[in-house]
Amino acid sequence: MADANSLLLVGGRVIDPAEKLDAVADVLISVGKIVAVGKDAAARAPAKVERMDVKGLVVCPGLIDLHVHLREPGQSAKETIATGTAAAAQGGFTSVVCMPNTSPAIDNAGTVALIREKAAREGLVNVFVAGAITKNIEGEELAPIGSLKQAGVVAITDDGHCVQNNDVMRRALEYARMFDLTVMDHCQDYSLVTDGVMHEGYWSTALGLRGWPAAGEEMIVARNILLAELTGTRVHCQHLSSAGSVALLREARKRGVPVSGEACPHHFVLTDATIAGSEKFWSADGAGIFGYAKAGAERPAWPNYDTNFKMNPPLRSARDREAILEGIVDGTLEILCSDHAPHSDYEKEVEFDYAPFGITGLETELALSLMQLYHTKRLGLTELIEKFTVAPARLLRLAKGTLRAGADADVTVMDPEREWVFEREWSASKSFNSPFYGWRLKGRAVATIVGGEIVWREREAAVSVKHDNTNKLAGRNA
Repeated sequence: MADANSLLLVGGRVIDPAEKLDAVADVLISVGKIVAVGKDAAARAPAKVERMDVKGLVVCPGLIDLHVHLREPGQSAKETIATGTAAAAQGGFTSVVCMPNTSPAIDNAGTVALIREKAAREGLVNVFVAGAITKNIEGEELAPIGSLKQAGVVAITDDGHCVQNNDVMRRALEYARMFDLTVMDHCQDYSLVTDGVMHEGYWSTALGLRGWPAAGEEMIVARNILLAELTGTRVHCQHLSSAGSVALLREARKRGVPVSGEACPHHFVLTDATIAGSEKFWSADGAGIFGYAKAGAERPAWPNYDTNFKMNPPLRSARDREAILEGIVDGTLEILCSDHAPHSDYEKEVEFDYAPFGITGLETELALSLMQLYHTKRLGLTELIEKFTVAPARLLRLAKGTLRAGADADVTVMDPEREWVFEREWSASKSFNSPFYGWRLKGRAVATIVGGEIVWREREAAVSVKHDNTNKLAGRNA
């Protein structure tokens, strides 16, 4: 009988950017911790250790997504902690940071405690909590930042909304610095964006949809840079989408301003042409996607005005997409994340103007990132993994993102060469608002280990995920 407390990963390519390690090695896990990595790992293993053959696969620190909407409390028709963390596990993520725009908002210690307790009971992966900057995310009165910190939040943000009052934002940064908290900001100037629903440009005009100008993001990015420089507080700009934002951030970081940014795969894969329908997108901007540039390649199809391409900030031009990729490659954007934003079908099955912003992303972000960054040779595998592990851990002061001896045994096993098709029927999320169903992808997690326990493992043949009233993953394999 195998030792239930120990696990030996045998023969994989171990990549740990935090330790500058990239070598074929064994990894020994015991009682939820990393015991050894290297040639001596097998020799130190108990006689009856459980072994996992990972030859030909990549073994790395558990991936971290610092921008996820789990929708609890109050919005469990869209997602729950159970289903959201199941989706994270299938995507290869061992830790997620949940956003506070719930009902009620995460603006007090009691709500933080509720989420942490429920995540401990029902979550398949580690759930860290982001608290709100302002009460009820209304942008007017500061939330009790000290109490939130004491309750265990790892950052504060009004994500889904943006603090418009610059003085309120300044005071939030000053308080956050006192408690060593990062302030994450959804960058949107309401007076510029007004009621825009897609990127302001050629396609918004052609389609007759109200435009969301890039300047509406860039104005707040510039504001945040100035306030970060003034206060010395770490400010993280969420889901950046425009070339101007990348340029502002690049210049500020060169000056040593404590500001950072993240990118989401949909912003460096897709463009605003998608909203005109698949035919227009593939003829205009589709050649920029790995695996789909060849003439005659089978390509997914969708109609115009498809609301699964509506998100905030919106998909922008091909020029903006290229600028996001350049920012990722040169380190201006040091973190990758999903902005996983589930919505029920009935919410999305309306006219484009009235549909909510947001798409799911936990199960596709690794593959899309590998395709656009690694398989195109823009980044090496170590550099890509760093943006999912040590970089978010460093920003939020998380004791995660490494395989060094004594660290928590959170491990992702992936196959960067695995080709697969993302299908709706085996998604673990409770919602299905992804634009990537039917897409042929390359690269996938094959096992997810949290605290030494295998919480998800790919079978040779994909098994459909069944949803019941609680939407729990039917088993831990898929």
